Amino acid sequence: MKIDLTDTTASKINKGLVKARRAIGTPAVGMVLTLVVVTDEENAYDALKAANDASREHPSRTLVVIKRVSRSPRDRTQSRLDAEVRVGTDAGSGETVVLRLYGEVSDHAQSVVLPLLLPDAPVVVWWSVDAPRDPANDPLGALSQRRVTDSYAAEKPVDELRSRAESYEPGDTDLAWARITPWRSMLAAALDQVDCEIVSVEVAGEESNPSVELLAMWLADRLHVHVRRAVSAGPGLTQVRLETTGGPITLHRSDGAMATLALPGQPDRAVALKRRETSELLAEELRRLDPDDTYASALRFGVDRLGGIQSAAERAEAAAQPVPALPVRAVTEPAATGVQPASSESGASDRPTPAKMPPVKKADPQ
Repeated sequence: MKIDLTDTTASKINKGLVKARRAIGTPAVGMVLTLVVVTDEENAYDALKAANDASREHPSRTLVVIKRVSRSPRDRTQSRLDAEVRVGTDAGSGETVVLRLYGEVSDHAQSVVLPLLLPDAPVVVWWSVDAPRDPANDPLGALSQRRVTDSYAAEKPVDELRSRAESYEPGDTDLAWARITPWRSMLAAALDQVDCEIVSVEVAGEESNPSVELLAMWLADRLHVHVRRAVSAGPGLTQVRLETTGGPITLHRSDGAMATLALPGQPDRAVALKRRETSELLAEELRRLDPDDTYASALRFGVDRLGGIQSAAERAEAAAQPVPALPVRAVTEPAATGVQPASSESGASDRPTPAKMPPVKKADPQ
């Protein structure tokens, strides 16, 4: 059921929600959170579809905030709020309110959203495009416990990662991080099957894909080895190669669906590693509302500390010789990594001892 409200107020929207629920015979509210989606008119359909699909796993009240651009100075001084209330099959497993803000009211979206939040329920804000530089201090972000951005939607994804690192606050996360959950799980499982020392790592993928950078930073931060960033034609992430004392470990995906895992002394095996839809990524982020310390540590490692692209001859030479470890800062989870930092007194760069990967979020079934 849909109810259109023109030039309305938050009070009338709440009354519209009650009226719609009674009309379809479901007056009880059984939603677990409020999801605020900030988008523009161009991307509103895709963002709303992803939110509705995610609500089937996490029933929620979805508030879609669309700030309409005023074309003339006169329009900018005239404030108006239009709303579209959706319940039942038109709103997934919850209820949806599409808010279109005109004029000066678009600068005060938090005042419109606040009366519509579910009482005593967590709030998650997702910027599908045009995320603020500091999500935690954004007026809408200040209302939430969890703030979701997507660096892939930015014009310069790598620069966006730098901004995220500078402004990070507990509760921030990024869909680019959720995209590599299956890769992190697969690599952790692979390293549990071998007993050798990791010497260096190479991560290959599209040039402007922030997920490739995040995976490289995560490996460098956790393993304390030199990680090279290589460029491939894609799609997305294509390969991770770990040089070890027992031989190379590779996880290669060329088609965006199936990958090949190669371990020393074992036959190659095919594993499912498909690229996931936005709704699946959003549903994963809604499963946890506590701060993601692993993401924070990887993000703060820094893109600029990754190694550049090397030629085939340089890669062969690097594989034959130990690579000095990068400078190591204090690790918050030493027991989880099992890696000893390099000694600062002797000036030597000790190679890391064999280590298991840290715990990662459980990946969606592939």
